[in-house]
Amino acid sequence: MTLQQLEYIVALDTHRHFVTAADSCFVTQPTLTLQIKKLENEMGTLIFDRSKHPIEPTKTGRQIIDRARQILREVNGLKDYVNTEKDAMSGVFRIGVIPTVAPYLMPRFLKHFTDNNPKISLKVREIESEQIIHDIKHDLLDIGILATPLDESNIREIPLYNEPFLLYVAEQHPLFARRSVTPEQLPEKGLWLLNQGHCLRDQVLSLCNQRRSSKMENISYESGSIETLRNLVKNHMGYTLVPELSVIDQMDDLRIKRFEKPEPTREISLAVHKGFNKEAVLESLRESIVKNIPDSFVKAKKFNRIRWR
Repeated sequence: MTLQQLEYIVALDTHRHFVTAADSCFVTQPTLTLQIKKLENEMGTLIFDRSKHPIEPTKTGRQIIDRARQILREVNGLKDYVNTEKDAMSGVFRIGVIPTVAPYLMPRFLKHFTDNNPKISLKVREIESEQIIHDIKHDLLDIGILATPLDESNIREIPLYNEPFLLYVAEQHPLFARRSVTPEQLPEKGLWLLNQGHCLRDQVLSLCNQRRSSKMENISYESGSIETLRNLVKNHMGYTLVPELSVIDQMDDLRIKRFEKPEPTREISLAVHKGFNKEAVLESLRESIVKNIPDSFVKAKKFNRIRWR
């Protein structure tokens, strides 16, 4: 058994295609196939079920691949540890950010971070929470920025801030006249929601204590964009809930209403695999983010954290 063979089975599990997996490992497809077959013969068990299309791990193979990922992660971690002293703040880091955070948070701190860490390159993707969790577990991402807690045993969370939820309500709506609201005052009808898969949707439904789809009179509309929901409210009817950063520059808009204290919030955190050991990178990333968000997000001590899982 070699580390190279472990890399090959991990690549095949990730891509579920021999040619694509071989390309990702910079070897020919016959070489990858031969080495995986040798490993299966050595272990006396099939790791992949080749009758499935696309190919899938066997039940035993799944356990072997999970162990292989852990071994490779620890080997890479050891290499990082050896290099920590001489080159702590350099390298390429893959970051996944949920779509309801990315457009409002990333422009605030990225320049500050890259200016202070010129030897670090960031590869940022906007993806939903469950995909971030999956990719961190499978070593496809280094760092996630998403709503927590996650309650995942092998993922470490580094809290950044608690962001209040705000009500965005149409001028014709009965709640428009109120200066502040409570979750109990939110009506059952008229709520515009994000698509399924967004953790913000689950948090809003949890806050409203209900399970439903967006529906207004004879219109059913679920969006992947907070801006679309706001425009629906502005030009139609009903209401929606938005995170404060999404409207931070438009707080004079009378459609925006705060909740009574303790305000409902979402906790936004960095998330990494417990084997991730670039502490200096995490600290610098956290420092850049906290420095470039409203002080109230960090300093607020009274809040009602809304879970999404």
